[in-house]
Amino acid sequence: MTEMSHRLAAGSLSSRQLVEEALAAIGDPNGEGSRAFLTVYAEQARAVATEIDAQRRRGLVASPIAGIPVSIKDLLDEAGQTTLGGSKVLVGQPPALVDSTVVARLRKAGAVIIGRTNTVEFAYTGLGINPHYGTPKNVYDRATGRIPGGSTSGGGISVADGMAAGAIGTDTGGSLRIPAALNGLVGFKPTQRRVPREGVMPLSTTLDSVGPIAWSVADCALLDAVLTAETVRAPRTPALRGLRFAVPKTFFQNDLSDPVARAFTAALARLSAAGAIIVELPMAEFAQAPNINPKGMITASEAYAWHRKYIKDGAEKYDPRVLARIKTGETISAPDYVELLTLRREFVLSINRAAAGYDAMLMPTTPDIAPPIADVIKDDESYYRINGRMLRNPSVVNLFDGCALSVPCHQQGDAPVGLMIAGIQNTDHHILSVGRAVEAVVSPPRS
Repeated sequence: MTEMSHRLAAGSLSSRQLVEEALAAIGDPNGEGSRAFLTVYAEQARAVATEIDAQRRRGLVASPIAGIPVSIKDLLDEAGQTTLGGSKVLVGQPPALVDSTVVARLRKAGAVIIGRTNTVEFAYTGLGINPHYGTPKNVYDRATGRIPGGSTSGGGISVADGMAAGAIGTDTGGSLRIPAALNGLVGFKPTQRRVPREGVMPLSTTLDSVGPIAWSVADCALLDAVLTAETVRAPRTPALRGLRFAVPKTFFQNDLSDPVARAFTAALARLSAAGAIIVELPMAEFAQAPNINPKGMITASEAYAWHRKYIKDGAEKYDPRVLARIKTGETISAPDYVELLTLRREFVLSINRAAAGYDAMLMPTTPDIAPPIADVIKDDESYYRINGRMLRNPSVVNLFDGCALSVPCHQQGDAPVGLMIAGIQNTDHHILSVGRAVEAVVSPPRS
């Protein structure tokens, strides 16, 4: 995206060219476009690109992302479109009257919205499986057919396959970082309050965030600035030497698969060799994470409150596995819900104290590489077990209201593995800066 911006500015590339390339990738009969996108705005995108090219010739450039194709998750309202949330439940509901705040900001910045991307139904798992609209295959090992990661499944594949330069999605427990990690991309979950959620279909009002997936930290920083309506500037890249990284041994490194363990260990070694100070320590505060949102009860209770009116008359339209998770929220009492929110506030404070004095915390984004789709959907036990593993590490950042990047840290040619670079709330700019330095040392070159 940053390279595209420079080429657009230099006149060696046009927005219309970018849009045509993106549309060709979406329409490739051998590709994943039909499963990655629910709606494609071909003619609208061409018209917007043509107008932006004309403006650029007149010296009018709205922002560095002007004229660049971006996909949006099917949770973000657009005026005149019905937001479906990757479901059949809301088919026939009235269209949105106005754009969500983030969509309005993208349009103001000149982004070309290429289409609406597929998602796990109502964003409620980390796998990327959607029985209604299909499941786009992971960019790695297409012959086997591996999960894309979720819930921003179509968004991740749209970037990985060149159907968009960046994707905007949501992250309640890893839904940006998981597809980024499993497809060799960069995903950024910002501090929740920095990006407005007006006009974004909720999963958990306590834990939802809105952010980008792209090819690099710099690209994510560009999109983050647009989403937050901040001045667009490239984050500085600090020297690694002397940066202090905490590596929690509690929770995050439990039962890692061999490919993830090898990639994570190698990434830490490369950072240390580059002069970073790697401090492995217990950080036992993280042992409390499973007690803060036991069996996802904060998420489920908030999801059930939103969905109960639809479940009442249309339960049969839901993905049964998603419905089962939502309905667990029916069982929690108000006092228990309030107690969980109190525990969460205490958890946030404890992690803030534990992380003090470090530039970031480092952990594997997911404990496994992407498993085959067939292994995930063969039975309920496999589905829920694998989903729990995918969500385990990234969801903790949402619990302590932090911000985090996932950057690739595998060897070129190996299955993608993500390294998570996490910070406490409102350290987003620092994490993006540190992320650029880390990325330069641990990420494989783009082929």
